[in-house]
Amino acid sequence: MSSATLVKVCGIANVADAFAAVEAGADMLGFVFAESPRRVDVNTVKHIQQAVGPDVITVGVFTDESDDILLTMEHCGLAYAQLHGGQSEAFARRIGCSQVIRVARVNDEDSIKKLAEYQEASFYLLDTYKKGVPGGTGETFDWDLALQAKSLAKPIILSGGLNPENAGEAVRTVRPYAVDVSSGVEESPGRKDHVKIQEFIQHVREADTAS
Repeated sequence: MSSATLVKVCGIANVADAFAAVEAGADMLGFVFAESPRRVDVNTVKHIQQAVGPDVITVGVFTDESDDILLTMEHCGLAYAQLHGGQSEAFARRIGCSQVIRVARVNDEDSIKKLAEYQEASFYLLDTYKKGVPGGTGETFDWDLALQAKSLAKPIILSGGLNPENAGEAVRTVRPYAVDVSSGVEESPGRKDHVKIQEFIQHVREADTAS
């Protein structure tokens, strides 16, 4: 049996969706602090965390480089900062390598090679490149590039256009450390479809046990 792929449900904006994700078996919840229809504030995140308890891993999504990120990390007790904006290595060191998820917007082999420049990170998250869109495109990319990224010797979180229909194939093809889903399990931006969350995680778990 393969080791279990962690599941991150991102774009969580309310307690009901957080509960649904955790009850379905999600390991990580992602909160978007950048400009987005899924954007949340510190008070909302703290309220959600108090409701779901301390066992789930929490991640903040950021596109800028400012002291506000450090304050948000501290106030919310977030486990990781997911950096989407090409933030500097010096800034990543201020957060702490052990708390950084570095995002690559993937469209070709150069996207993967560029990741090697960012060593101040615990994980690499691979999302789909779309001009003018920092993340949450709802589109997949060539998973052969994700397989190439595994040679960079940091755990890979696969994102970009994942949904209940392709989650199993993604896990079987890439065998990532974790998968990340947002728009693929939504009713509308910032509002999750709880049945889709359950189906997504079920298909990941089925793929984990496939030879």
